[in-house]
Amino acid sequence: RAGAAAVAATAQSLNRRERSPSMLGSLRCLPLALSRLSSTSPPPAMELSEVVTLLDSLAPPPLAESWDNVGLLLRPSSPLPIRSLLLAIDLTPSVLLEAISLPAQLLLAYHPPLFHPLRRLGGESWRDCLLARALENRLAVYSPHTALDAIPGGVNDWLAGCLGEASTRPLTQSFREPVHKLGTHRVGASVPKGFDLKPVLSRLQDIHGVRVPTEIPSPGSRLSLTCDQSALVEIVRIFGEFEEMKDGVEISRLEKVPVPGAGMGRFCCLSEATPLQILVERVKERLGLTRVRLVLGSGHSLDSPMTTAAVCAGSGGSVLDGVKADMYLTGEMSHHQLLDASTRGTSIILCEHSNSERGYLPHLASLLAPLLGERVTVHISTQDREPVQIV
Repeated sequence: RAGAAAVAATAQSLNRRERSPSMLGSLRCLPLALSRLSSTSPPPAMELSEVVTLLDSLAPPPLAESWDNVGLLLRPSSPLPIRSLLLAIDLTPSVLLEAISLPAQLLLAYHPPLFHPLRRLGGESWRDCLLARALENRLAVYSPHTALDAIPGGVNDWLAGCLGEASTRPLTQSFREPVHKLGTHRVGASVPKGFDLKPVLSRLQDIHGVRVPTEIPSPGSRLSLTCDQSALVEIVRIFGEFEEMKDGVEISRLEKVPVPGAGMGRFCCLSEATPLQILVERVKERLGLTRVRLVLGSGHSLDSPMTTAAVCAGSGGSVLDGVKADMYLTGEMSHHQLLDASTRGTSIILCEHSNSERGYLPHLASLLAPLLGERVTVHISTQDREPVQIV
């Protein structure tokens, strides 16, 4: 804008005065000056919806556990250009102040600060007050949580890397989009030669939950459609009204499509037997910790060789329950879960809940940087920390 104003002022001056050679020379230099101004101007910010699309593509929400609450959780009502993104594990008072001070327009909080239904916003609960203040400061909040745990190269794969070279697989399998988006069943029927299928399709289209193909199958081929379970009886009834089709109906249940390498937790087969003591030191070094908690399995010592391990970031009790392995690596487990696992001969390394997750944030930043380019600056919180201290 300043460059444009300079051009306008110079043009007006030329109209009022004689165009001297020196003035013309100055005018010829203006385009170069303007190009330099434009080349140093910051790139345009990204719209919030653009950033959310990128985050969803990195850790697809359908991969999250059914009980979880992931995705964009807090969004100001008016359009929000994003220039700064802050990464943290938890939304705490100090992290919120950090985000406001940057200032950041979007906070990626790994743990969802909105989990249970809210009855009021800005009440006495410290968490409600944080969410209200975030909205007041036009700060959006996004949470990937278990979707980021599940993906290949996600939090669980990163945590498994603490143990050294190993082959890994998910402890539980994640699946692609929920089947209900396509229906729960597929219905097929033979189309006899010379049979007019249009009356059948017309009636099928009137049934709620039926997805009829856009192209009409040719005579002699098969009609295939998807539907919800509630529509099956009506579909079969309609086919039964047509003598040519009623005996060729087949029904199959649609299954979810597994995503290779995605799921909760990881089972690791170490490339070579490794003493438990060495694995403990590897974990501490990778996570930047001076101490961890250790539960020795029955018959184990620090020198016992470990060949298999089950890993789960955060609170791993439910995911690791009953898994047979020489050792577990997780953030925390309950007292009785520890007793059960150790009695069965499994040693457990506990590094506290968020300590098993926070070290992933620099890696996440490196994944986001090329996706966001120069339009959004990614910051890692300096105020986010594990609340449990071992003294």
